[in-house]
Amino acid sequence: MSESSIDPIQQARIDLAAALRWADRTGLGEGICNHFSLLVPGTTDHFLLNPQGLHWSEITVSDLIVVDPDGNLLEGKHQAEPTAFFIHSRVHLNRPSAKCVLHTHMPYATALCCVERGRVEMCCQGALRYYNRIAYDDEYAGLALDQAEGDRICSNLANADALFLANHGVVMTGEDMACAFDDLYYLERACMHQVLAQSTGQALKLIPDGVCRITSEQIAGERQQSYFFLEAIKRILARESPEYLE
Repeated sequence: MSESSIDPIQQARIDLAAALRWADRTGLGEGICNHFSLLVPGTTDHFLLNPQGLHWSEITVSDLIVVDPDGNLLEGKHQAEPTAFFIHSRVHLNRPSAKCVLHTHMPYATALCCVERGRVEMCCQGALRYYNRIAYDDEYAGLALDQAEGDRICSNLANADALFLANHGVVMTGEDMACAFDDLYYLERACMHQVLAQSTGQALKLIPDGVCRITSEQIAGERQQSYFFLEAIKRILARESPEYLE
């Protein structure tokens, strides 16, 4: 069956399950914590979410749940983690363009969240796709256990696609799963290169601002790569872990 013949909601489920599986394979997950959410096609306030208690490596299409803006279960055989949706829901509702919201504690990006004024420096080509696209929340305020904290976090995303949360982790937003996951994956790679470079004790070789701007525009013009990446992921998973489609 071609993807064009698959119901859009089912396709969204497949994309989300594939992204969770691949995030585990690439070390972006942490235990059974962290969450990916995706707007249910055809709706404005229903969201697909990975459920409480399941490891990303075992997630299947049918395991995904649908919740409302308050995290109440609308569809699914599992429950939502009580704290899972306070960040996601506020971002989704306050930024309509953020149809996909990914929150992780991926190691290298989180390492930058754990140092004073940690920033993604424009020191490698991979970082340039995030030029003027990252915001920083420099005040850790504990667990996001209510809407007020979700709103406070979201307020930092007004003019950015990615947010670094001090002492915590990162939030990546996007218009769909392909764009958001591609950005999340390469953000971790850029952070890895920076942390490894800094570990040498040598000064970072920063790229001039004008070159950063031009290159970021060039990278933005190659957005089709994001869709090729997700399709490749799904082909590999269909071959090696076909049960994810169940």
